[in-house]
Amino acid sequence: MDTLLSEFCSITGASPKDARRYLDKHQRRLDAAIDAYYQDGCGRSTVASTSKLNALFEKYKDPTGDEISIDGTIQLCQDLKVDPENVVLLAVAYELKSPRVGEWNKKGWVEGWSRLGCDTVDGMKDTLTRLHAKLGSDSTYFHKVYDHTFGFARTEGQRSLAIDTALAFWNLLIPTGLTGGALKHDLTGEDVDMDGGESSGWTDEHTQWWFQFLTEKGGKGVSKDTWMMTISWLGQGQWEKSRPRRQHDR
Repeated sequence: MDTLLSEFCSITGASPKDARRYLDKHQRRLDAAIDAYYQDGCGRSTVASTSKLNALFEKYKDPTGDEISIDGTIQLCQDLKVDPENVVLLAVAYELKSPRVGEWNKKGWVEGWSRLGCDTVDGMKDTLTRLHAKLGSDSTYFHKVYDHTFGFARTEGQRSLAIDTALAFWNLLIPTGLTGGALKHDLTGEDVDMDGGESSGWTDEHTQWWFQFLTEKGGKGVSKDTWMMTISWLGQGQWEKSRPRRQHDR
């Protein structure tokens, strides 16, 4: 059984035959195939238990406060067997409307996991697999998570992201969107790059050019406009016309 087939069966409980049928129908895009499977009324459709979610929230909540904080987040990540720096947690932050890194309030926790249809740690593990696939391949979803990440990553009271903070989150999000296809644009008619070769789309080298430009430029931080412009600029393929110039390009 191939990896996608195995993941589909693990998340949905479908038979290999049904998994193959949905994956083939949706060009082997895991998130689209799973969504279609559930929309057809198949799979696990149990309603999440609010009492179970409340109990889980109490398990991870700061004993001296009303929210899950950094220590609880670390414990949650350990239970979910996910690296705290895994990009999928940005999707979880969007779904649970987490206001800042390492902060989860009860309302967002209960409503978010309820919408996702899970009330156990094992169910959350399955959901993380689906969210990761969706984040990488679904352009609309990627942009929603990307938009939420700006406020999520920003220090309370600040209007901009510190340069090093913005670079760290771009390093998580951009490769995910490029690898899965969420950030790929139509290259029709754009087959020549600035150096006269064939254009293969945005690459890690382009990312480093952008990071180098921001670092050398300095400044107080990255504004919301710059944050949103960057991903639009990248996705629309405008970078070849206006990318930062390297020293040996001049």
